[in-house]
Amino acid sequence: MMTATAAGADTPDADPREGLSAGLHDAGQAASNIALLSAQQKTSPFTTNSDLAFTGDYAISGNYYGFQVYDVSDPAAPELTGTFVCPGGQGDVSVYGDLLFMSVESAPGRLDCGTTSVGATDPQNFRGVRVFDISDIQNPVQVTAVQTCRGSHTHTVVEDPDDAENVYVYVSGTGGVRTTTTALEGCVNPTNANTEAAHLDANGNPIDTARFQVEVIKVPLADPASAAVVNEARLFAAESGSPAGLWPGGSHGAGLQTTSATDACHDITAYPEIGLAAGACEGNGILIDISDPVNPVRIDAVTDPRFAYWHSATFNNDGTKVVFTDEWGGGSAARCRAVDPMNWGANAIFDIVDGKLEFASYYKMPAAQTAQENCVAHNGSLIPVPGRDIMVQAWYQGGLSIFDFTDSANPVEIAYFDRGPNDASRLVTGGYWSTYWYNGNVFGNEIGRGFDSLALQPSEFLSANEIAAAGEFQLDEFNAQGQPMYGHAPSFAVARSYVDQAERDGSLSGKALTEVRKHVDQAEKLAAGPANDRAVKAQLDNAARKSGLPGSEVQTALAALAGTFS
Repeated sequence: MMTATAAGADTPDADPREGLSAGLHDAGQAASNIALLSAQQKTSPFTTNSDLAFTGDYAISGNYYGFQVYDVSDPAAPELTGTFVCPGGQGDVSVYGDLLFMSVESAPGRLDCGTTSVGATDPQNFRGVRVFDISDIQNPVQVTAVQTCRGSHTHTVVEDPDDAENVYVYVSGTGGVRTTTTALEGCVNPTNANTEAAHLDANGNPIDTARFQVEVIKVPLADPASAAVVNEARLFAAESGSPAGLWPGGSHGAGLQTTSATDACHDITAYPEIGLAAGACEGNGILIDISDPVNPVRIDAVTDPRFAYWHSATFNNDGTKVVFTDEWGGGSAARCRAVDPMNWGANAIFDIVDGKLEFASYYKMPAAQTAQENCVAHNGSLIPVPGRDIMVQAWYQGGLSIFDFTDSANPVEIAYFDRGPNDASRLVTGGYWSTYWYNGNVFGNEIGRGFDSLALQPSEFLSANEIAAAGEFQLDEFNAQGQPMYGHAPSFAVARSYVDQAERDGSLSGKALTEVRKHVDQAEKLAAGPANDRAVKAQLDNAARKSGLPGSEVQTALAALAGTFS
């Protein structure tokens, strides 16, 4: 499926995303293999949309002015059911059970959620992570607010598989260290220099500093009001123990990027099932051992001469790859113009080999955007298609791009949705902050326009069976920075997905393909009738035999499905 409203869209080989007409709510649109179901406009007083979290039938839309709650039980018609005014920066949100966490880093962050700024030493001044009780999601109640030294630009909810009584929050603060000790006891910043020497005393010993750390908050689930910082993890320290052990900031040389210094992470994505996290940490991408969540340990670090600012990270489901993003220009600049390099402001895909990050390739949204559109790699998540690594990703006013990185060295775009600029004559910051897959649909938080829901469409790249199988994987809640491992129960959609993939890669064709599909169809018909498990299993066994692919994913999926009828 492809639709477009674009100047030059009929030109041979023209990308329909190029030349879209401008407008806030009437801009031209281009779509390929995905359909816009609903576009909910923002409501006053909410200004700038930010990140998303999901719980049950609800999407929680972060905003610089607080957050909004949408009922998405009908993805074609989301309903705004609640709003909560509580400003303090971009307002990133996450959920865990009946708790909602919210980052606060800047004015007018206040303990009481007030809307006017107060001074740094005022008792109401707040920079850190808010904790809300959302057992009644329409009436959230703030139960505590944990102050941190640099506030919280983003945060990551981390589960410990061996600890059912607590949950942990990693705080990524990118603001300046508090300037007065009365603002928060223990916040120390002896210098703003990035060099190791600047953080050593006269005897060469490290000086304690609130820079170069990730704060770990422990949240007792039985008493979330007692949440507190329990560790200041020095993930950036050199082996000597001194801070500033990673990229010091600066140019990589002629024709290459100037990369930010590493003194914080912008985003950390935790993957508790494999005991790892990936930190996008300004000047470096880092791999972190979180087998002990209270004491995360850096195990590898990489930099890239074409990255300006390491922003966010996403693992593949197997935990063998990481997609890091580069927010070149800080998200407010036009970085997808025809003159901009395709490996700047892009994704860098790394394989994880023996605990080390090995570069594989770059991926960037391929359509040239105008100088009136801020565009660079931003937030996304996996789409749980069996047997494939597929990600949906926001590119601000570059729209959303869905790409397959199963072959990490050769990522391929398979779907997209884009609108024209917010304004035809000047750059007005906007576009998608986040686009995530949740329980069968893609949802996007549009900075200036509102909240969107979208549905994948079958194509040569993605079959109806693969879309259906992805939709069968359901979550009770989802935070993109607290990545879950997905697995698929045996089903006809899953088995057919692998058959479709075998047809696509050429390993199953002709008579064998016809026979496999005939037997699977017959098995499903039998399964829908009176109980006859033996007959269903016989048809699935026949399908597996006819495939002629011993040990393949096709046979494994058919055998697993047959096993449910044994």
